[in-house]
Amino acid sequence: MKTLKLVFISSAIMFLSISLVAQPKPWIVPANFKSMKNPVAMSDVSTQAGQALYVKTCAACHGKTGLGDGPKAKSLKTVPTDFTKAISQNQADGEHFYKTKTGRGDMPKYDGKLSDDDIWNIVNYVRTFKK
Repeated sequence: MKTLKLVFISSAIMFLSISLVAQPKPWIVPANFKSMKNPVAMSDVSTQAGQALYVKTCAACHGKTGLGDGPKAKSLKTVPTDFTKAISQNQADGEHFYKTKTGRGDMPKYDGKLSDDDIWNIVNYVRTFKK
C-alpha cells in the first residue's frame, strides 16, 4: 500500500512539474502598444499583402491557416500561437504588432526585417483567421 501511495505521489509531483514548465510565461505588452491603433486600413489590398508576407515569414510555424501547426512547430520549444482562437483574436492589433516586431524565444524579431506597414498588413491578414 505504501508503494502504491508513493508511486501516486511521485506521479502527481512529476505531472505538476511538467505542467508548470510547459506553460509559456505571459507575454507582457507595453500599454502604449496595447492602445496603438492599426494605421493600415483593413482592405483586400492589405490582406493580400499580409497573406504573401505571412506565407513567407509566419506559416512555417503558425501554419497555413493559422492553427499553430506549421512544419516547424513540432521542433520549437514553445507552441506557436493559434490565430483562430479567441485568446489571439481578442488581443488588440497593437499587441500583435508588438509581438511580431520584437519577438521572444522561438518567435523571431521582425524589427528591421519587415517594415511597420508590412507588419500591420500581416496583422490584418491574421484577423481573417477569426472563426
